[in-house]
Amino acid sequence: MRNNVILIGMPGVGKSTSGVILAKVLNYDFLDSDLVIQKKMGKRLKDIISEQGIEGFNAVENKINSEISVFDTVIATGGSVVYGQDAMAHFKEIGTIVYLRIGYERLDKRLGDLDERGVVHKEGQTLLQLYEERTALYEKYADVTVDLDNKNVAETVDAILTELEKYNT
Repeated sequence: MRNNVILIGMPGVGKSTSGVILAKVLNYDFLDSDLVIQKKMGKRLKDIISEQGIEGFNAVENKINSEISVFDTVIATGGSVVYGQDAMAHFKEIGTIVYLRIGYERLDKRLGDLDERGVVHKEGQTLLQLYEERTALYEKYADVTVDLDNKNVAETVDAILTELEKYNT
């Protein structure tokens, strides 16, 4: 078993921000899977989505994430990673999946324009519909859940560490 920590959750919850600090605290490496996708494809996420559509992007994301091979690394994933069964099965094998959960109202304030952020969503799908659809998947795959409401980054990292300690004992 590789000792990685995989962060999942909605876009804008702070997976990358918290992940960098968590990696420092754990003395781990940090990897942002969205950046891996962009580097391998040579394009920004929103360009991949506009060229290949949602299904095409999800296939690319699933394939690239399922090939990530690292040790002692905090991996911040894209919010849509949970649509990829291969990727999620792979992540289960190589580490502990931590769901960073945020309430809808807080997310709505934080996120802004879905298209501008490169958030994968169906035509006409509202943020609430997307939130409800993905929440079920995040809960399905999570080994550990950390509630982010009313937490700053330092408190989030502390909560992740506490939950990981409980989970691993």
